[in-house]
Amino acid sequence: MEQKFITVKGARENNLKDIDISIPRYKFVVMTGLSGSGKSSLAFDTIYAEGQRRYVESLSAYARQFLGNLDKPDVDQIEGLSPAISIDQKSTSKNPRSTVGTVTEIYDYLRLLFARVGVPYCPTHKVPITSQTIDQMISKISDAEDGARVFIYSPIVQGTKGTHAKVIEKIIKDGYVRGRVNGEEVDFSDPIKLEKNKKHSIEVLIDRLKLSSSNRSRIYDSLETALKLSEGLVFVNVGKDHLVFSEKFACPHCDFSIPELEPRLFSFNSPFGACPECKGLGTHTEISTDLAINFKKTLFKGGFKPWGTKIDKKSMFGMQLDISMKHFGIDTTRLLSEYSKKERDILFYGHSDLINFKLKSRSGEKDEKNSSHKGIINHIERRKLET
Repeated sequence: MEQKFITVKGARENNLKDIDISIPRYKFVVMTGLSGSGKSSLAFDTIYAEGQRRYVESLSAYARQFLGNLDKPDVDQIEGLSPAISIDQKSTSKNPRSTVGTVTEIYDYLRLLFARVGVPYCPTHKVPITSQTIDQMISKISDAEDGARVFIYSPIVQGTKGTHAKVIEKIIKDGYVRGRVNGEEVDFSDPIKLEKNKKHSIEVLIDRLKLSSSNRSRIYDSLETALKLSEGLVFVNVGKDHLVFSEKFACPHCDFSIPELEPRLFSFNSPFGACPECKGLGTHTEISTDLAINFKKTLFKGGFKPWGTKIDKKSMFGMQLDISMKHFGIDTTRLLSEYSKKERDILFYGHSDLINFKLKSRSGEKDEKNSSHKGIINHIERRKLET
């Protein structure tokens, strides 16, 4: 028969004098009283201490040797006791990331609970997320048009602190030449120095090819290699699409994939669990064109407020902006208020057209590259993120 009360008999811990009490289960119970009346002695030093002691005793002898033995509180008998969690009292914090859950530390228990007993579901199809086979991965990649460029990466380090010198050394030893470090394309044969106390991600480029029906077996082999190297995860760039595949967790009906559940996925303080839009702060800021742009002036003469009274056309930024505007046939001598919506969208948010940039620095160094116009609003966003 299920007990409806936690029954305490003969509690004598600290200043308690043979207290007998029955506390209803499944209720929110508040203990009140004067300072020194024994509230904490009953709640923490008696009830919680006994619950913790019983939990430790339920573990194996091997585990108990690392935890040590806990003394039994001074009480005659406690019945109806469940495993207990103690939340320490703390002062409030003005940190924007602080919540009731983080201040009381119950947040840490919840993250662990969700990571261990949680069942991930696809937000679109409402079905449990299951592992993907290599054939399913190839089927998704094959949805792209023939001729699309395919890059297959194996993420061997994800958001982990350290220099990872031995990892990079092993990559080179295994014969892999190129990849990405923190999102940037690198050649592993070049010296790579990573800060020890910062988190880094390292992805090995396993293969790059053009999509066609004739190279299905090659894609299969490359995916198999990538999955083995990263222990079940692979990143694939197909054209402009970035696909994440997992041998362990993925929706069988769509491309929604997540890594194996772990506590940091439920942490808004971790890049892996935080909302990608607000970065875990609960607020999202955007660059306002009304504040960044002076529509009563021309682009190079005061129209772009962050650059002050004018943009120097001989600077690298000014040269690229001038070449971009000429490529799209946009007259930069006109007031910005005279631009059409299409012209403003190109200027502010960029365009995918590849442009040949022939640049010459003030020191005389020449540089030529093919790139797209990123947009001046996106330029400020990038500068804000990098600051």
